[in-house]
Amino acid sequence: MSKASQVGFNQRRRDLLLGGAAIAGGGILGAPHVARAQGGKQTLKVSVGWIPWAAANSPVSKYMIANKLFEKRAAEQGYELTVDWREYPTALPMVEAVVGNNLDIGMWGNTPIVRAISTGLPISLGVVGEGHLRFLITTRKGSPIHTIQDLKGKTIGVSLGGDPQSALTQMMKYELGSSDPKDSGIKFINMPTHAQAASVPTGVDATCTISPAYYAAQATGTVAIMNSFGYTEDYYEGPLGKGAGILIPSVKKSPFYPDGYYLHRSFWLMRNQIPEKHPKVIVAYLVAMQEAVAALSAMDAGQVSQLVKDYWKLDAVSGAKVVKDDVLFERGWDWPTENDARAVLEASKYMVANKVIEKPLTWKQVKEAFVRTAPLVKQAYDILGAKPAQAEFMRTDAKDLRGLPVWQMDKWGEYS
Repeated sequence: MSKASQVGFNQRRRDLLLGGAAIAGGGILGAPHVARAQGGKQTLKVSVGWIPWAAANSPVSKYMIANKLFEKRAAEQGYELTVDWREYPTALPMVEAVVGNNLDIGMWGNTPIVRAISTGLPISLGVVGEGHLRFLITTRKGSPIHTIQDLKGKTIGVSLGGDPQSALTQMMKYELGSSDPKDSGIKFINMPTHAQAASVPTGVDATCTISPAYYAAQATGTVAIMNSFGYTEDYYEGPLGKGAGILIPSVKKSPFYPDGYYLHRSFWLMRNQIPEKHPKVIVAYLVAMQEAVAALSAMDAGQVSQLVKDYWKLDAVSGAKVVKDDVLFERGWDWPTENDARAVLEASKYMVANKVIEKPLTWKQVKEAFVRTAPLVKQAYDILGAKPAQAEFMRTDAKDLRGLPVWQMDKWGEYS
């Protein structure tokens, strides 16, 4: 997207948010009434947005589409459902669609979710869509940049206002002493897509991108020096040694360790009117989503990645790396926990520091985003046999931060 197009998009979104515009769409929100099918079932059309080029949401969505899981579970809840699955390159165009009442359900990362909550967009968060995504600092083969310290005075391409920027600034905070690029003489340039960032285009010295895009770009000469988990990558050469897999000591100073420098979570979400008007449809959706996560978690990781080979452009070996990183497949479930919700709160603080929003969210605002869906998530959990057991939510020996599930939100701690 050009700079002018980005400005235009931001202005349209701002106008919609402030003006409260409601453009009738092709899903639940635009429907004047719900028809009754033969057999007593309600007929309904629901639009769902997914990001095939991102991480775990891609194979999970693909599996749901191929097996019509949403439709099958909706039938159990009394609905004859038609699902309009829509592909989006990133969350940003999905935001505009939801604002315009032209999309019912979507999958967004921390950053657009924070923007939406801070501006009062009436959305509810459902279950975890992705998490623990590997963000990498990349450059071109032959580049003199081998450590994050080598970025001082350089130009870096990153998705401005997106999760890559938040992850990058947290790596900078603990390694360079400040998350503000100006303090290191660094200049940021916007990268509209993950693939563009992974290509490390002319005009930038380095970029920050996500693992699926990076693995696909390696054949063209893209290399990486470190990742948001707190480890070096293949092109690293510095005080800690040479090559990948070396733990960077500063990551242990992060409050999100062992998740890494950045507590990344993405969520499936929907407009508030959907759980209010059609709670059984949301229960069906939540059951179907977890059914897909459980099925894929039991499969070989490389095989899972090949479900979306047309999008990721990865072989089974590289694709398996993306799958194994993700919190959904590490856990085998997508139920939101206390620390998953906390990721949204913490992201809002980074965004203030990055001058993306004026003030951080309150813990109360974050919890309110789950109020409509928490009891529906519990219903879905019970339908599937109340798995995992309570002890799994409270594990502290996993590579991801967890906590009490969303339906026990009244027992969550207090954060500021």
